[in-house]
Amino acid sequence: MSILHQQRITPGQKPDWLKVPLPSGPTVARLERTLRARGLHTVCEEARCPNIGECWAGGTATFMVLGDTCTRGCRFCAVKTHGRGNPVDLAEPEKVAEASLAMQLKYVVLTMVDRDDLPDGGSSHVARTIAAIKRRQPEMLVEALVGDFQGQREQIATVLGAGPDVFAHNLETVLRLTPRVRDQRCSYVRSLQVLRIAKQLRAGIVTKSSLMLGLGEGDREIDQATDDLREHGVDVVTFGQYLRPTLLHLPVKEHVTPARFQALQQRTLQKGFRYVASGPLVRSSYKAAEHFIAGMVRAHGAGTTAAPGKDRP
Repeated sequence: MSILHQQRITPGQKPDWLKVPLPSGPTVARLERTLRARGLHTVCEEARCPNIGECWAGGTATFMVLGDTCTRGCRFCAVKTHGRGNPVDLAEPEKVAEASLAMQLKYVVLTMVDRDDLPDGGSSHVARTIAAIKRRQPEMLVEALVGDFQGQREQIATVLGAGPDVFAHNLETVLRLTPRVRDQRCSYVRSLQVLRIAKQLRAGIVTKSSLMLGLGEGDREIDQATDDLREHGVDVVTFGQYLRPTLLHLPVKEHVTPARFQALQQRTLQKGFRYVASGPLVRSSYKAAEHFIAGMVRAHGAGTTAAPGKDRP
């Protein structure tokens, strides 16, 4: 029996490894004031991320642009949903750039609600936000964690044209579970195509995706998903535990143990990803700066190129 089949923990009370203290302290309070003063939203707050205090203190934050209401209704997500999103705040790009400087961030993740109600899916707004950050702080690393833009190549090109350092789009779950977990307008195949298109448009861009575990997926299905991601040129993948936001959302099928996450990380690294983050509390933008920088150093450091999957200590 493989280690991934050992120590399976069924749903119920959260195990100790998922219990973290609520974020508090002067740093969190100061950053919250900075965000509220500008009317900004972070996915850290909207998605009730358990790592908010750690990431904010470490110079990483995830801004959610284009409002706080998504036009899709995925069954795992705590973000509000409606057929039409909020009116677009044309000043938001500059507000995000100002907040990034005020928060002394080193790495900014820009995520977005899906905006199927906008002609360009919100791509131009995301691009303006990236450009505003880079104009004020060129050395600040920016990750664009975007929706699928209904697979429209020109909208993906618009985002890439603003010069993000990382292009991310989340697969979220395995092929079999996609129709149950994600909105019916989402597609496993389309998500893979979005990541491939980004690589085609900018060969040097770092691409990244994420999967939640604990929804009933099998080990072979996870392996197939990571094989598919590598086939589509993805460089970085993260795995985390799905946590049910409310009783209206999908139930947790299993609490995956830290040992299984570690085994999955080691096996996935051997497939040639530049970096793999895997753990119960890992999120798609968890410790994003460290993950990105570590991946780049390992891939390009010291003027050498290591064999895929062999450059980890």
